[in-house]
Amino acid sequence: MAKETFRERVGSAMFGAGWNVVCRLPEPVARWVFNFGADNAWRRQGGGVQVLEGNLVRVLRTTSAASLPPSEFGAELRALSRAVMRSYGRYYLETFRLQVIPDERIMAGMHVNQENVDLTLEYMKDGRGVIYALPHMGDFEQAGRWVVLAGAGSIVAPAERLKPESVFQKFLAFREGLGMEIVPTSGGPHPFGVMAQRLRAGKLVTIVADRDLSDTGVEVDFFGEKALLPAGPAALAIQTGAALMPVACWFVGETEWAAHVYPEIPVPTDGSRKEKIAAMTQALATVFEEAISEHPEDWHMLQKVFVSDLDPGRLARSRARTVTGNGNGAGQ
Repeated sequence: MAKETFRERVGSAMFGAGWNVVCRLPEPVARWVFNFGADNAWRRQGGGVQVLEGNLVRVLRTTSAASLPPSEFGAELRALSRAVMRSYGRYYLETFRLQVIPDERIMAGMHVNQENVDLTLEYMKDGRGVIYALPHMGDFEQAGRWVVLAGAGSIVAPAERLKPESVFQKFLAFREGLGMEIVPTSGGPHPFGVMAQRLRAGKLVTIVADRDLSDTGVEVDFFGEKALLPAGPAALAIQTGAALMPVACWFVGETEWAAHVYPEIPVPTDGSRKEKIAAMTQALATVFEEAISEHPEDWHMLQKVFVSDLDPGRLARSRARTVTGNGNGAGQ
C-alpha cells in the first residue's frame, strides 16, 4: 500500500472525526453545523459549486424558469444551488449519523411506492436478480438500509476506491454495517463479473448511474443535451436476465426520506447488444430526468456529466470504444 500524503492523512482524520464525533452531537446542533458548512462552501463558489450550477442550468432550462429575465434566472439558479449544497450536506450528516439512527426510525420515516418494492422482493424470492439504478439524489445509503430491513436481506453495490485507502476502508466498514456487500471498481476482481454472479444468485444490486466513471459511457439525450451515462446497468440486465428498475431518492422535511421505484426497463427484442444497451441507457436517462426535475434540490451532481463540459480526450476515447460483453462503466 502506498504511503499516505499529509493531505490524505488529514482527510482520513477528518472522516474519522465525522464518524466518532458527529454521531455524539445533539441532532439539531449537528444539522446546524452541516448547514453552516454547506452555506460557506456555496458562498465560496469553488470548482464543485461551479460545476453544480452548470448542471443545474440545464435542468432549469427545461422548466418555467427558462422564460425568466437573466437576472431572475440567475437568482433562481443561485437559490437552487444553495438548496442542493444543504441537501448534500445533509447526506454527509446522515452518513456520519446513520449508525445511531434507530432502524425503527428508518422504517417509519420512509415514503415509498410499496408495490414495486414488493415486486422486487418477489423477483428475488423467485431467484431473479434485480438492479436498482439511481441518480446521485437524496440519501441512498439510508435507502439501502431501508430496503435491507424491508426484506432484501442484503444488497450489492459497486463503489469507487476512494483515496486515501484509509478513508475507503472507513466507508467500506460503514456500508457493510448497513447490510451492503461493496464491490470496489478497482484493486480487485472485475466488478462486472462479481455483480453478474450476484444477480444470477437472485441478489439486489444497486448502482448509482448518472455519471460515467470509465471510457465506455453511453451517449444519451439528457436535459436537452448529450451526456454520458454508464453502460453497466443495461449490460448486466442483458447478460443476466435481471430486472433493471430505476430508483430515485429525496428528502422529506428535515427528518424523513422518500424513494420511488420505477417500472422495469425491458430488454429490447431487436437490435445488437450495443444497440440494446444504448436504448436501455437512454430509457434510464429519461427516468432520471423526470426524477431530477421533480426534486432538483436533491440532485448532488458536482461533477461533469454533459458532453460539452467533458475533456475532449476522454470523450474521444469513449466514442472510439465499443461496448463489449464485459459492460465497463458499472457506475458508482
